[in-house]
Order: sequence, then structure tokens, then C-alpha cells
Amino acid sequence: MPIHFGTDGWRAVISDTFTFSNLRMVAQAIADATRVDLQNGAGQRHAAGGGPHLVVGFDTRFLSDRFARDVACVLAADGLRVYLAQTDAPTPAISYAVKRLGALGGVMITASHNPPRYNGIKLKAAYGGSASSEMCKRVEIYLNDNENRGRSPALMEYDDAVAEGMITRFSPIEEYETHLRSLIDFDLIARHNPKVMVDSMHGSGRGAIARLLAGKAEVHEIRGDMNPGFGGVHPEPIMPHLQALADAIAEHAGYFGVATDGDADRVGAMDEAGEFVDPHKIMALALRYLVQTRGLSGKVVRTVSTTRMIDRLAEHYGLPVVETPVGFNHIADHMLAGDVLIGGEESGGISFKGHIPEGDGVLMGLLVVEMVAASGGTLRELVGGLLAEVGPAHYARTDLRLKRPVEKKEMSERLRTEAPSQIGGEEVLSVATNDGTKYILADDSWLLIRPSGTEPVLRVYAEGRSPEMVKALMAFGEGIAAQVA
Repeated sequence: MPIHFGTDGWRAVISDTFTFSNLRMVAQAIADATRVDLQNGAGQRHAAGGGPHLVVGFDTRFLSDRFARDVACVLAADGLRVYLAQTDAPTPAISYAVKRLGALGGVMITASHNPPRYNGIKLKAAYGGSASSEMCKRVEIYLNDNENRGRSPALMEYDDAVAEGMITRFSPIEEYETHLRSLIDFDLIARHNPKVMVDSMHGSGRGAIARLLAGKAEVHEIRGDMNPGFGGVHPEPIMPHLQALADAIAEHAGYFGVATDGDADRVGAMDEAGEFVDPHKIMALALRYLVQTRGLSGKVVRTVSTTRMIDRLAEHYGLPVVETPVGFNHIADHMLAGDVLIGGEESGGISFKGHIPEGDGVLMGLLVVEMVAASGGTLRELVGGLLAEVGPAHYARTDLRLKRPVEKKEMSERLRTEAPSQIGGEEVLSVATNDGTKYILADDSWLLIRPSGTEPVLRVYAEGRSPEMVKALMAFGEGIAAQVA
């Protein structure tokens, strides 16, 4: 099966396509692509005296530590020094280490929020965020070329690589957590001593939020132990997978909850009544807090599938809004280029000013705690206040299987040219096509239809000002899928 890098790396089923043999081939291609960067002068960015190097990290999945060691051994055999994490760590901690250590880039062994049977690779750039699509394509080119030429990957024995200084084990956690302490007001949290339930979902964020809040809040962590099977649950912080958090909150009166995914770059939350607080609301709350309480400003960047509550808040504050295609790498481009206050996507990857251009569930979980503490009330009250100000906003998403594959650009263009005049009784005011086709209605409801570029699937997203409008929007999307013969 061909190996392809998507918007956030390569993922495959363990022992099926994600094997040691394939992983070594990918690592060799990464080494080859890195040499291109060196030839183009990127080597000037590395730490003085250390030589060109990469950072390699891993999550809690089955064999992730062994996979990471093999990647390090291939890179070392190609003359690249490697900082290899001593233990599992959040993806944003590895990304921060890349930037802090002046590395050429990084490799994170993780399948993020995907089911336990998957593993994968995320590529990181020198600036501490996802590698560009151009870099990922370059890796694919070398991968295919090496395979066509029958070129086997180089491989250095681990003990020899350590002895020769080509592999250095290090802990990415301490410096990362020190950095987070500069972004979160722990003194404010300590003054209010909130009650917080933390659900790490057995991922590599385990222990991080609880450790940082120790002595500042009443913290109870669940699913913080090592479990490569994630307890049989997808490690994605959305309501279908957070029943354990809901049960824990029900048992602990007055607690609200924050949750991180398998590699801790996504966040979800739950109020004191056990009601899920999705990333749309988290990002909107964060924007409001950063402006009103911290007095910050800057551009607001969100993906095409993220709530327009963000737009309504930004308009009130006089801040520009930038809409990007799906994928945090697009948000990162703006964070690197200009004065961005906050950037985020509907899946829960969010970051803000002062941090690396990377979604960070640990950081945003801590900010949720700070916002609750600063309010002097509850998370439920915070969300209620937000919706009273810029809501209501009801959201739904589904992936619809098609009878046959469709060409993404062709279908998006057809949906644009054949845009309806109204949906659910509301006029369609505008159509956006920067990633799929998005219909924006007169009442600020919207429908996004994104054909998959890799499988016969139509991704449908809808936000309405009422549950009835969401149903109407989703029904329209389902009708589009039914038309594909």
C-alpha cells in the first residue's frame, strides 16, 4: 500500500502498513529530505557546536517507543544527530523542544486521536510546528524514489549511536512546562483553588495538567496511566469517548473537567453538570478572555469548519478574522507571518500569542482552568454567558459514504455554481470555496461540504442558530451525498 502524508503526517494500522520495515523507509526519506534543507542553508539554525540534529518523540501507543528508537537509528546512520525523548511526551512538548534546541525539525511517533490499532508519524519544522506540505511531499518523493531504486535504509545500532554521541536521550517535559508557566496565571488559579477533573485518556499528556496545577487547584486525574489500548476507547476528547469523565464529574460535586487526546494537542471540556463543552466554545471563551481580561489583541485565525461565534466576537472587538482550510498547518503559517492573538480549529487544536504555532491541549486545558478561576463562577456559567452574548450556536458534523469517489475540485465547483438561494428558510448570502464549499446564511448559520481527497466520503459540517436549522442544513448535505450516483 502506498504511503502518503496527509495534512498532519502519515497514519496506518500497526503490523499492517505501519511496520518497522516501512517506518525505516520513511525515516530514510526524512533524512534525505533533511539533507536538502541543509544544502539550502537550514543548517545555520542548529545549536552552536551540536551539529545538525533532529528531535524524535513518541506517545503511549503500542510500540511507539520502539518505533521512535528505530527512526533515531536510521537518522543517526545518515549523519544526523538525534535528541530522542526518554519517555512518552505530548506532541506540543516535542515541537517546543525542536524550537528550543534549534533543531532542523522533529519526528513524533503518534496517531494522535485515531483508534488504538493505528500509529503514525508527524513531521515538525524548525519553528516548532507542523512541517509544510512541501516538506511532506518531498519526503514522499524520496520515499518513492528509494523504493523504485531498491535502496534500503541505513541503520545504526542503537548502543553504538549512543556511544558515539549520535543519539542523546533527553527529557522534553521540564522546559516545556516551564514555558507553559509563563503563559498561564497560576497565582490567579491558586487564589480561587478551583475543582478540576482531568481526563488524559491514557495519552501522552498524562500527568501534565495535574502536575502543573499541583498546589494551585483541587485536581483529580482519570485515565492517566499507561494503556497502549486506551481502554478500548478512541483517545479523542469528544462526547462519545468521554463517558468516564462524565461519570467522574457526577461522583465529585462541583468539579468541571478538561480532556486531552492521545498526543495532547487537542482539548475538550465538560461543565459541572457533565455537559460537553466543545472546542468551538473553548476557543470563543478564550478569545473573549484574552481580550477582555488580559487586554491582548491581534488577528484571529480559524479554520473554515470552526464556529462563527469567533467572527461575532472579533467584530465586536475590532479584530480581523482570517479563515483557513482545515489543518493547523494553515493556522501556523499566519502565526509565523504576523501578529496573531489566537488560532484554532473545530477538532480542538488551539494556540495563542506567545506559544509555538501548534495546537496544544495541555495549554488550553490550563487556560480553561484559569478562565473559570478568574470568573469566580462555574464553567457552565461561563458558557451560558458566552451564548447569551454571541449565540446561540448549535453544531453538527458527519462523514457520509458515497457510492463512488468524486473529484474534490470538480464537486466543490459544482456546489458553488449550483448554490441554493436558501436553506431552512434562510437566504444564502455568500459562498466560500477555500476548502470545500461553504454556504453562509443570512442569520449567520452555515453549511460546509468537503469532499475527501483520498476516499469516497463527503464531510458535512453545520452550525445553526437553532437545532431546527442544524437539521435542515444537515439534511441538505445528505441530499447532496444521495445525488452522487
